[in-house]
Amino acid sequence: MPRAAASLLDRDVAEPGADLRRSDLRNKWAEAFRAVRAETERRAAPLSDEDQVVQSMPDASPAKWHRAHTTWFFEQFLLQPNVANYRAFDGRFAFLFNSYYVAAGPRHARPERGLVTRPNASEVAAYRAHVDQAVADLIANADDATLAAILPIVEIGLNHEQQHQELLLTDILHAFAQNPTSPAYDARWQPPPVRAGNELVKLPGGIYKIGHDSDGFCFDNEQPAHQVLLQDVAIGRALITNGEWLEFMADGGYAAPALWLSNGWDVAQAEGWAAPGYWREIDGAWLSLTLAGLKPVDPAAPVCHVSYYEADAFARWAGKHLPSEAEWEVASRGGLLDAAFGVAWQWTRSAYSPYPGYRAVEGALGEYNGKFMVNQMVLRGSSLATPEGHSRASYRNFFYPPARWQFSGLRLAQYE
Repeated sequence: MPRAAASLLDRDVAEPGADLRRSDLRNKWAEAFRAVRAETERRAAPLSDEDQVVQSMPDASPAKWHRAHTTWFFEQFLLQPNVANYRAFDGRFAFLFNSYYVAAGPRHARPERGLVTRPNASEVAAYRAHVDQAVADLIANADDATLAAILPIVEIGLNHEQQHQELLLTDILHAFAQNPTSPAYDARWQPPPVRAGNELVKLPGGIYKIGHDSDGFCFDNEQPAHQVLLQDVAIGRALITNGEWLEFMADGGYAAPALWLSNGWDVAQAEGWAAPGYWREIDGAWLSLTLAGLKPVDPAAPVCHVSYYEADAFARWAGKHLPSEAEWEVASRGGLLDAAFGVAWQWTRSAYSPYPGYRAVEGALGEYNGKFMVNQMVLRGSSLATPEGHSRASYRNFFYPPARWQFSGLRLAQYE
């Protein structure tokens, strides 16, 4: 469980002027809660009621479900244990909007979330308002001991909601990609500006520390901080671009089994991959479905929506490899990487596994990360869909190798 909020409260209670600092602390977390919850609604605002119920594949969830699930999280883990006589908004919602917390009780099957037309979007809005008011009252009125206990839960709940804010965009873009009319989520949306280049920067070998070791928030899979031994390596300062990917395609990269991992080749053949996700060739030109609708592929922009299998095949074609997550983190902390954050998640060649000495937190929240540490690959950085303030060098994202509906790209590395 995050430590920062509780340790800050302990310090403020013990020092002169504690009453004023406690008031500031309550206001800070009340405002943080309001801001994050409002951002979820801002992201959902362009969507119609019909948009919010669609589920385009089992790995995606309806926007309405994301809004309700993040609300259930606060109701389940914050309000019910800490508010006497708390009245749940609707007793059926715990079954509908639990995700994978087995210890929290039974849940609706994930692939069938899109079949739940009721509660409707308006009822979900009412659910959010009910829980928001209860959380605001709890933060404002809790005694010091309760406040110290609940703020770490508020913090992880807000970070959890920010993850779902990103998923809200990735999932609706996948749904829109199934629509022959190629709808736009926001016609005014613009991709972030990125500097292109193919420079490799040297990262000297040696012993480095990676993982989270400061007082700020982190998820449990970012700890404990520990030492790693790196070899001399050169790592790409810039992300791989669409133009470079077009060269890979023109050279038969999708038709060369020698470049591909066996499982990757099987998936690519079965799904007919010939270009990144959401790319479409129309009248001899490549276009891509973006949050602003169907747009021409910009050769200078970073490639996006590629799977680990594709990223690995591209690296082999280029005569290089994907960086390990340790190499990525050390290079990022050293300021060696352009567009490390806010553009595209970057595949690494590291399997998602526990750090030495890792321990999951106790209780249902311990199911958050640890039980997924198998058969997935680590991505680092953040993407254009990641909410502001939700990025850090130690953050470990993870997905299965075939996944490409995320805003996922790559940079390359080469041993010296």
